[in-house]
Amino acid sequence: MIHNLKENNFSLVLSGGGALGIAHLGVLADLEKYVIAPKEIVGTSMGGIIGACMAVGMKEKEIHEEIKAFASVSKWILFSFSGNALVDNSKIEAIFKRLFGDRKMNETIIPLKLIATNLLNGHKRVFAPNDNVYIRDAVLATMAIPGIFDEHVIGGNTYGDGFLCENLGINEAAFDRVLAVDVLGEHSFEKEMPDNFFKTANVLEMFEKSIRLLIYNQTQTHIRNANKNIYLLEPETKHYKTYHFHKVDEIRALGVGLLEGINVS
Repeated sequence: MIHNLKENNFSLVLSGGGALGIAHLGVLADLEKYVIAPKEIVGTSMGGIIGACMAVGMKEKEIHEEIKAFASVSKWILFSFSGNALVDNSKIEAIFKRLFGDRKMNETIIPLKLIATNLLNGHKRVFAPNDNVYIRDAVLATMAIPGIFDEHVIGGNTYGDGFLCENLGINEAAFDRVLAVDVLGEHSFEKEMPDNFFKTANVLEMFEKSIRLLIYNQTQTHIRNANKNIYLLEPETKHYKTYHFHKVDEIRALGVGLLEGINVS
């Protein structure tokens, strides 16, 4: 399968998943190792952040260092006491301004598509190279988890996280061959019920597991209905939480080596 990717044009599709998306870095490291590059990148949420960095020419090592710095919560968390979200985006905006400057969606080295959700009508919005939109704005839209991060307004429309409509954006891939990395795939949830001493812990685990199952089934429906050759990678993220940003190296390692045992859906 590595040979197929080397010899043919393909889209790289990176899913959302909060801190679990750090596993995308391991896959990017392997792509660099085998000197394989996609012809386009499609990203949602955390996959959108990492995909955008790759699209503007950053190497995996550089992105890794940025994510490590990002893992220091105090650098990007600013709690908000008004509005609809817990976190004020001003610190995050400053980070993306530094990374992407005033580049627009048509100013990338690799064509980039970022998936967001229109929070007023529920429709999927794909920010693509033909959009006159700053990369940093599209990234802020795709990662805006409702209730956690501020929703982001672009062109008078209010956007939130792309996971609400398509967490693994295979439907937006332009090429027949798709390398898809799903950090909320089959290996993202335990195959047993939680059994903690405290009921509160069980309730919280059940809630997170339910969200993962919901997104997993959404993605499986998209895969079944896709008329593409999908090379699917599903890192084993079940032992980590979506907020485990402090476990950067551990989660990155989950994506390393997956190219060698690739599955085709």
